[in-house]
This record gives sequence, C-alpha cells and structure tokens, in this order.
Amino acid sequence: MSALQRRAPGDVLVHLRRARDHADRHYAEPLDLDALAAVAGLSKFHFQRLFTATYGVSPAAHLSRRRVERAQDLLRATNLTVTEVCHTVGCSSLGSFSRRFKELVGETPSEFQRRWAVTGAPRIPGCFVFMWGLAERAREEKPAGPAGS
Repeated sequence: MSALQRRAPGDVLVHLRRARDHADRHYAEPLDLDALAAVAGLSKFHFQRLFTATYGVSPAAHLSRRRVERAQDLLRATNLTVTEVCHTVGCSSLGSFSRRFKELVGETPSEFQRRWAVTGAPRIPGCFVFMWGLAERAREEKPAGPAGS
C-alpha cells in the first residue's frame, strides 16, 4: 500500500479531484484508466474503486459524459458534421459515440443537431472551432516566460 493510499480520506479526495479535473480539461485526448490513476497517484484498481465510490460513476463513464456534454455544445453552436464532432471530442468510433450520446441525451446526435438547427441561431463555422483548438493547444505547449514578461 502506498503512502497516498494510507492517508486520510480527505487527502485522497484532493488527488481524485485532480484526476477528475484533468479528465474534464483533456477530454478530447486519449485518456485511459492508467493515465487518470497516474494523475491521482494511485494504483489503477484502487483509483477506479475510490473514484466510483466518490462520484457515483466510473472514471470511464465520467469521461464519456464530459465528451457528450461537449458534443452537445458543438452540435448546437457549430456547423460541424456529427463525425467531425465525434472526433473533436476524443471519440474514435462514430457508432460508439452515437450509441452513448443517445443513452445520455435520449436522441441521436443527428436528431439533436437537426432540432437545434431549426432555431435559426447563427452557427460558428467549423474552421473557427478547429483553429481555436489549435491555438489553445499551442498556448498550453508554449513554455511560460520569465515572471513579469
């Protein structure tokens, strides 16, 4: 048992939150149980049990929900296709994405997008979405300069 696993429950919550926040910020990247457990500093099986007990869903279900939430935003506000949205939120299988989307939302991504399209709200061109994502990634990868610059 690691030192982290022997700590008080409140201490472990900090590490679980760190992993959950990491999943929330990096939902579009390939994330698995090993990666999230490493962020929390726990073994993957212990992390899985604690995360599920704490948040009521498994880490995989949490990540899946986060991806579907983001997909809803993109389907409402952009002119991206369902396939583009699927890949933008980090899913590799359109079939699995559509099935999970319908489980959580109650309609397919295409139905959801059509329903929102009739509102007539202006839609953000997909090229802007992709350019924004590239700019965000470049900003994250850029090393921080000296303080005060």
